Amino acid sequence: MNKKSLLYFFLLIVLFGGAIIYSPVIQSPFITTLNSLKNSYFKGINYVDDTIDKYLFQANRIKLLTKKLQTYNALQLQLQDCNNQLKDLYKENNETFASNPQFELVHASSYQKFGDFNRLWIDIPDYNTSKIYGLLYNNFVAGIVINKHNKPLALLNSDIKSTYAVSVGKEKAPGIAHGNSEENIIVNFIPAWFHIHIGDEVTTSGLDKIFFKGLKVGKVISIKQLQGYQSATISPYFHSYEPNYFYIIRSLK
Repeated sequence: MNKKSLLYFFLLIVLFGGAIIYSPVIQSPFITTLNSLKNSYFKGINYVDDTIDKYLFQANRIKLLTKKLQTYNALQLQLQDCNNQLKDLYKENNETFASNPQFELVHASSYQKFGDFNRLWIDIPDYNTSKIYGLLYNNFVAGIVINKHNKPLALLNSDIKSTYAVSVGKEKAPGIAHGNSEENIIVNFIPAWFHIHIGDEVTTSGLDKIFFKGLKVGKVISIKQLQGYQSATISPYFHSYEPNYFYIIRSLK
């Protein structure tokens, strides 16, 4: 290429560059194309980032669920072994035993009265008005369900009329738990000859036919010696200020 051709080529580039810089008509398709390429680039980068995040999240989730499944499988085997031994024990002693509690997830529809957070209307299909149901939340005792105007009404632990039978401490001291319209629960009528202590765990005794034995209620935070019996204040495990779903014990056996 001679000098004259190079000069023409250089002038052509200068003119073309000037036209792009100073002519909106020529700028427009170039800008549009560049913006399109830029958007495609960022979309591609975001897609890759999202895919990586999604994959890592799913991988961690799968890992967590796999670990839980292994734990549940081990527990199932242990329970199966205990169940077989229990059946053999009853068989050797010519005894019969049946325990198959039925649980059902239910929804809290509304508070009974404005300002009273201890009473909730509950939606229970096939509701039996003659039955008192045990109420659970996150595996803890939350209260009971009674009949009110032929509708199921949940009385949470803090309600004064929420009563059920419990056992206190290692000696399984019997008592009756009820609310006191405050944060804690009161257990009354604990026989004076039982030794109970602060920090003792309180569980259901199963003697009221509402709950089965061993469900966790709370821990003892104070004890009173009264005439002929003891009373204990319990800090409950159940705490929920926006309850939506509970489990009821449909039947114990």
